[in-house]
Amino acid sequence: MIALYPGSFDPLTYGHLDLIERAARLFERVIVAVLRNPAKTPLFTVEERLSQIQKAVCHIDNVDVESFDGLTVAFARVRGARVLLRGLRAVSDFEAELQMAQTNRTLASQVETLFLSTSTEYSFLSSSVVKGVAQFGGAVGHMVPGHIEQELRQRFVWEERT
Repeated sequence: MIALYPGSFDPLTYGHLDLIERAARLFERVIVAVLRNPAKTPLFTVEERLSQIQKAVCHIDNVDVESFDGLTVAFARVRGARVLLRGLRAVSDFEAELQMAQTNRTLASQVETLFLSTSTEYSFLSSSVVKGVAQFGGAVGHMVPGHIEQELRQRFVWEERT
């Protein structure tokens, strides 16, 4: 069975990577799908995010990384995915995720949404937190893979603050 893990991944965090690794053990194939959302102004381009994720998951044979636009369920159908993966960090995520899952179910009843709880050590993590810390020169090496940390340093032109 194919599972689709959609998101902005701006940037990918260790929380995302944890979910991808765990999903890869559960499904025959996992597609990490980066949404092209014209309504948002991301820090990294879609192409940069695709490259970041591909480097981070290169050790996992059954994971592909792609981009898409439009409805997630439409992309899932095109790729033959019957499961949408969503991570839950806390109860506060649940309400919005449940609403989206129910909406998607009305659009494509053959596509199920599966929620995976985030591992405890990453439950505080979000891409927004990473960007906020990085913007002010804080250490993010424990939040994102090394190559993404380097790109954040370049993007924010960190000054050495030791």
